[in-house]
Formats: sequence, C-alpha cells, structure tokens
Amino acid sequence: MPTTTLWTPPASFTDHANLTAYRAWLAANHDLTFTDYESLWTWSTEEPARFWETMAAYFDVQFHEPPTATLQGTMPTASWFAGATLNYAEHLFRQRDDARPALIFRNETGGYDLSWRDLETQVIAVQDWLRSRGVGPGDRVAAYLPNIPEAIICFIAANGLGAVWSCCSPDFGVETVIERFSQIDPKVLIVCDGYRYNGKPHHRLKESNAISKGLRISGVNTLRVPYLEPETRARDAASYFPDLAPVTSPASGGRAPASVTFTPVPFDHPIWVLYSSGTTGRPKAITHSHGGVLLEHLKYLAFHNDAKAGENFFWFTTTGWMMWNFLQASMLVGAVPVLYDGSPGYPSLDRLWTLAEQLPIHHFGTSAPYLTACMKKGLEPGKIADLSALRSLGSTGAPLPPEAFDWVYSAVKQDLWLCSMSGGTDVCTAFVGGIPGRPVRRGMIQGRALGCALHAFDEAGTQVQGTLGEMVITQPMPSMPIYFWNDEGNARYRASYFADFPGQWRHGDWIRIEADGQLIIQGRSDATLNRKGVRIGTAEIYRVLDQIPGLQDSLVLNLERPDGSDHMPLYVVVTDALTDALKDTINQELKTQCSPRHVPDEIIAVPDIPYTLSGKKMEVPVKKILLGMDVSKSLNRDAVRNPEALDWFLQQPKQQA
Repeated sequence: MPTTTLWTPPASFTDHANLTAYRAWLAANHDLTFTDYESLWTWSTEEPARFWETMAAYFDVQFHEPPTATLQGTMPTASWFAGATLNYAEHLFRQRDDARPALIFRNETGGYDLSWRDLETQVIAVQDWLRSRGVGPGDRVAAYLPNIPEAIICFIAANGLGAVWSCCSPDFGVETVIERFSQIDPKVLIVCDGYRYNGKPHHRLKESNAISKGLRISGVNTLRVPYLEPETRARDAASYFPDLAPVTSPASGGRAPASVTFTPVPFDHPIWVLYSSGTTGRPKAITHSHGGVLLEHLKYLAFHNDAKAGENFFWFTTTGWMMWNFLQASMLVGAVPVLYDGSPGYPSLDRLWTLAEQLPIHHFGTSAPYLTACMKKGLEPGKIADLSALRSLGSTGAPLPPEAFDWVYSAVKQDLWLCSMSGGTDVCTAFVGGIPGRPVRRGMIQGRALGCALHAFDEAGTQVQGTLGEMVITQPMPSMPIYFWNDEGNARYRASYFADFPGQWRHGDWIRIEADGQLIIQGRSDATLNRKGVRIGTAEIYRVLDQIPGLQDSLVLNLERPDGSDHMPLYVVVTDALTDALKDTINQELKTQCSPRHVPDEIIAVPDIPYTLSGKKMEVPVKKILLGMDVSKSLNRDAVRNPEALDWFLQQPKQQA
C-alpha cells in the first residue's frame, strides 16, 4: 500500500549511522554482506544464535566467565549464553567520561546535572546501606520513586550487588503497589516523600508508610528520599539520602570512597521485575535477565535509535513504565539520559520543546498521545524553540496517526528522523521501530528490529503480507522474560504468550507488514472489532476521530450478543455538545476514510475515557463491564489513571455475555 514519503535520510546521516558501522564490521570480520536492511534482518532472525554472538562481540560485552553455548532450546524454555557471568551496571560505568554529566535532571521547578563522580559516590553510599541490611545476589529491592536521579542511583547500587530491582511510580495507589511488590517479597524498600505534577506537590509519606506496613518491611530496612524538600538543598550524600552517612572525598578531609561493586552473575540472573497493567487481574510479575536486556538495549539504542556517545537522550516517562528502564539504558552507549519529573503540559505544552532547545536534546522520546495533543492544540514547536540539535523524535505507547506524522514534519522540523516504535513491558524494548537509512513514510513504522523474528499470522497460523494479522514472534529473543515471579510451572507465562500458537509468541497486536518491511500496528487484537467477519483495528477508527474538531477523546467497542449479532458503540468526549451535526460528521468521515463497517451503531457522549496508569485506553475492561461480566474481583481501580471515568460505564445497563 503506497504512502507518502515524508523524509529521506541524507547520505551524511546514513553513512555515519551506528548500523552502517556494524554492517561494515560484519563484512570485515565475518565475511557477511547484505544488499539492504531487509536481507540483514532476515539473516539476524534465521540465524539467531550467530546474530546474538555478534552483538556480544561487537559491543565487547564484558563476560567474567565466557559462555559455553549461545542458544539452547526453543520457546518458551530457550536459554541464552549458558555458563556466562556478567553485570549490567558495570556496562553503564564503562562509558564514564568526566567531561560530560552522567545524567541530566529537570522538573517543573528547576533541576541539575549529575556528574559521574557524584553518581559514583552516591552509588557507593547506597551499596553500603544495602549490604548493611544483608542485601545480596537475588534479593529484591523495591522502590517507590519518581523519575529522579535517586531512582537511577538506587537501581545501579542494587544491580551492582546482583540484587533484583523493582520500582513503582508514586502516582500509583497503595493497594496497586502492594499487589505488585508483595509478589516478590522485597528485603528492603526505598521511598520518597512525594512528587510534583502540574505545579503542585503531591505528598506521599502516608502512602509510603502504608506500603511499608503492608509489605511488613521495618523502618530500619526502609531508605527515605526527601524529594519535596527545597531544591536549594546541598547536593551531598546526606541530602540525597538522609538515612546514609555522607561519603566524601579525600579533598574534604573525609574517607576516600571505595569503588562501586559489580558482582558477576549468570547471564540469566534476574535483573528486575516489571509488571503488566493489572487492570483486570493480578499484575504479571515479568522478570528479565541481566544479559538478555544488556544485549537487547545495546542493540536497540545503538542501531534503532542511533544514539551516540555524548548525545542527550530524552524520553518522557515515569518509573512505572518500561521506558524508564529503556531511558537509563542510553548510558550503555555513552549517551546522557535526560530525566524529567512533572507534567508535560505545565505550565504549557511547549515546556518539553523549550527544554529540547536549552539542553539541547538530540533524541526526543514521548508518547503518541502527547504528540497528538500538541497537534490538536495547534502547537508549532519549530517556531517556539530552536530545534537545530534535534536528530530524532521517538513515539510509542499507542499507534501514531498519519496526521501526527504530517504535523511533525510541518510544525516540528522538516529534517528529522521520526521513529514510531512499538514493543512492551514484556520484553523491555521495541519489536519494531526506527531503521537508519530507510525513508519515513506517512503513518508507517519503518521496520522490524534486528533479531526479532516478527510476522503477521492469519487465524490458521499462516504468515501473511500486506494484510492485517496477529503479531507473532517465531524465534526466541534474549530479552524475553526468563519467567514470571512466583508463577508455578510457568503456567501464566505460557498462557500469556504461547497458548494460541504453540512454541511461538503471540503478542496481542494487529499488524500489517508490507513487502518492503515497513508496517502498521492497528491496536490490540484482544480489543479487535470483528464486524461481519472483517477484523478492524481500533487504531483505524481513532486515527479518523483524531482529525475531527470538537472531539477530545474516544473509545470504540464491539459487543457480541448471545444470538450471534453484535453492537458497536462509540463513546466520545466532546468539547461542547454532541449534536446531530457532529454525529453526522463522525459517521461520514469514518465511512469515507475507512468503510461502512467502521461506522458505529451508536455514538454516546461520556464524561471521560478510562486509561491505565501507563496511558492505554481500557477497551477490554470496559467491554467486559458492558457485557455484564463480574469484574468486581479483577478490576483494580488503583491501576486506573482516572478511575472515576469507569463509574459512568459501571452504571450503564448490561447485556448478558
């Protein structure tokens, strides 16, 4: 399906891309040459063991003990680099360069740059505290922290000791946090006194204490971070962490800090536990490995984001989203992570764009809804700020509509690499995203990531091209979960990904892959609209609705009836009133731009659309509510960003499922 090309990378861009250097290295060291990216991708997925061996060699991964085998077994029990030992945090410090900061932090009131020396000093102090509490390899360290330097400091400290990290954002409710952390039985807890958002401090001491009590973690095993104290406080060990003794340098007359500890652990040793949204059941405690995410993050940041040493790498995220883990991983390739805590719309939507000029930001990452919001607001970042240093713009979290592609190239910057990407908490990376050297086409994701054997399957399990199908991964990847924590017999793990296509990973998205490798994702397959045998991705409808003035938000469902018929309501949030004229416009645009099947049976105004804490529309939970299913035991309101939005749907008449 031909689409408009919005940007073609100049030769200077492609020639200096990290991916180009890797291809030259393959030719020189392995006598492997490829005519184009698609042939390189094919090799990387047909020979996964050899490809991932080259990743370890190309990035000079520091094995303390070398592997005895690269890949053993198949999904879901495949294992990688048997016998190897290493440490993820050690690779973060390999890129230390005292001429640049270790990381950059900004929030709604100010911020600062953290030097490598200060980072090292603080990590040492936290490691001393963790050791004094008996924390060692395999112990869990849980944190309730915003996106601030202390979160990265604590992660590195725990990771360096071989402990298992797990973090929740302080905008999560108490029960939501306890539901997650109680699954992993943490030995210690790290908490903050609150966070800032939309110009206001949000105090969380009460919640922090409740979490500590709920997890039965004593005060002596709880480390406090005084984030809401005045920003003018001195930046030393005592002010970062008041529970710690200061660690000072010889110049100040104190003791010399020891070096950071990097404990070698097996390749498949757990690095962290991430969680599924938990809106309709107990969150899955998704556990990844040290070596798996190290190789994956090196590959993706270098080749698919093209991040380079000394560049500032930003992604707007909280610690409750896997993009926080991905953001700090930019340190692996020598980039400087830019952390931001606060609202992207305070004091106005241009806040992050002006920040991109000031720092400057070379790689700007955000969510598709944020870019769509800027577009609808009529924002013109390219006129607001000097974005000459900006090289790439990343988008994830939801499909980016074609109109937002147009807006980026008309309102942000013409000479810009727009990297729409999609992945998930399940693998802590993206399956598909940016491909240096390929043009950016309107509404399209550039391609499948190296080493990710992703295909579209029809209902019979046959690979299809140019038509909508299930997203299925047919070969193992090192960053796939090693297991779900406390999942006896790996029952939930197998049911989550391998029930539909045995031995192959079904991710739960609809995808269409074109002949040239570019692709479109059209929403979650478990929220698919099946209209008279034709599968429709919800993103197709949202893409059209995003263009219509007077519509603020929307949610579309298809409700199957016991008699075999179905009903497709469209719920909308409107600026003023839902008039007949607006309904006619909606129906006509959907019919014209899509098809008559895309026209809803009913359009209903609602006060708000419910979202998960990670910003996903809650299509499946709302569908279950309206079908009359009992969700009282599985629906966790604390895992909903705006739980009051659910109340309207809960009060509606139900049909029997």
